[in-house]
Formats: sequence, C-alpha cells, structure tokens
Amino acid sequence: MRIKICGITNLEDALLSIKAGADALGFVFYKPSPRYITPEKATQIIKQLPPFIERVGLFVNEDAKTINNICKSTNISLAQIHFDASDALYNELEIPHIKVIRAKNEDDINKYSDEYRLVDVYHEAYGGSGKRLNLNYFKNVDCSKIILAGGLNSNNLHTLKDFGFYGVDVSSGTEISDGKKSPKRVNDFIIEAKKLG
Repeated sequence: MRIKICGITNLEDALLSIKAGADALGFVFYKPSPRYITPEKATQIIKQLPPFIERVGLFVNEDAKTINNICKSTNISLAQIHFDASDALYNELEIPHIKVIRAKNEDDINKYSDEYRLVDVYHEAYGGSGKRLNLNYFKNVDCSKIILAGGLNSNNLHTLKDFGFYGVDVSSGTEISDGKKSPKRVNDFIIEAKKLG
C-alpha cells in the first residue's frame, strides 16, 4: 500500500509525514486552494527532504509549459493532473505524470483503466473536500492501479481492505486546519493504511 500525504505547506509537516512512513508528499500549485504553496517555498522544502520520497505537484488548468517549468525548478518528480487535460498536453509533458479522475458516477471509475490513476470524488474546489466516494463503485473493478482519494482518515481506512487499491492519498483527513497537519492524525493514518497490505 503506497501512501501519499497531500497539501504539504511547511517543512515540519513534510518531515513528520516521512518519519511516519509516507511514500509521497503532495504540493498544491493551485492558487485558489487553501493548501496552495508557491513554487519557491516548495523548492525550499524539497531541498531538505531525504532521498527516495516521491514529490508530487498538483496542477489545475495549467498548460504543459507551466507544469514542466514548475516541476523542473522545484524538483517535483511526478505531476498530478487534476483537470480534464487534452492528449496534446499529456504529450508535451516532460516529466512523469498521473491522471486524476474526479468521479461523479460509477462509470467514471473505469476511465484510463490500463493506467495507474488517482480517483477522487468530484468537487468544484479540486481536492481536499473531505467527501468520500461510494465504495460500491469499486466492486468487481480491478483496483490494483487505483490510488484512492477523498474523505479518507484513520477511522475509515479499514473499509478499503477488500478492494486491493494500489495506494491512498489523504489531505484534509490528516489536518488540524487547512494546510497544517496533525502529527497524531498523520501517524494514525499511516499505521492504518499499512494494515491494508
């Protein structure tokens, strides 16, 4: 089970997440988000991270040139494309990337089924809503390439046990307030996630 802690806005939260066992950290480069971080601040945090940690940049409604430039300047290792982008944009990306499905209904779950992808509940604010998807959507679906996001916390992770998700992604479920993590919630989340396999 791969674990991403998203909405990192400061070094303290980044390091406590890694110490607790996170595989990846998420940095939100979307200005309307309460978890927005500037590329300059993200760079300062990323410079101080230990090796072998995935550094994920979340992008909304940006062009490929902007995404490429921010990822290169900050040393982001994976771009998370959180909007309905064209094939042309994906073809122009110069770094690894993952598509996000903002699911409104059961049929959406099967988009990009041959790729690793992140599945989140549809929300106008693009992530961090604390809302959950209906797990019945995933019955009889191969979840081995799905990273699940949306409304997850240490108290409900056990409900994912039988689905075989590749990973989980959490933001608001580990926070004290927007953009500020609770060490206890981060630790508890990662402990419960690792029980899933």
